[in-house]
Amino acid sequence: MTSRLKQKYSTEVIPQLKANLGYGNVMQVPRLKKVVLSIGLGEAILNPKALEGAARDLAAISGQHPVITRAKRSIAAFKVRAGMPIGMMVTLRGKRMYDFFDRLVNVALPRFRDFQGVSRDSFDGRGSYNLGMREQITFPEIDYGKVEKVRGLQVTIVTTAKSDDEARNLLELMGMPFRKS
Repeated sequence: MTSRLKQKYSTEVIPQLKANLGYGNVMQVPRLKKVVLSIGLGEAILNPKALEGAARDLAAISGQHPVITRAKRSIAAFKVRAGMPIGMMVTLRGKRMYDFFDRLVNVALPRFRDFQGVSRDSFDGRGSYNLGMREQITFPEIDYGKVEKVRGLQVTIVTTAKSDDEARNLLELMGMPFRKS
């Protein structure tokens, strides 16, 4: 069974992008490649239990088990040694990616207070979009009563687009609520 968003991409978005960008072949049209969710856990240095809570939250949001990221080098000012756990991440592809993107756009983002849309300028120059969220509790999967600390969440949407304009066009057609200029 395909997700609702994947079906929309196939039936509506591809033809519009082909026309807008002037592509002759369907394989040239940009598409979503992966979505990476990450949480930075600087507090894990002092509180090892923070890893468990963040892992539970990230697993609930994404539907798969997160991977712990470790420090590459020691930084004395932050009391970090190489190899210490300092965050976690999940990479979503395929059906889970489309399901997450659908929940992000239609459920989580509109739950922000005074939501005006996301920034149009958060592209990296290669067609990837970065979105920082201050709270993981905007997702309905998170039980507010079981959250010991509200943490930020970084969402990176990687596309096959050749430029930021192509990626912006793709995400707009997929339903990303960009702020009016």
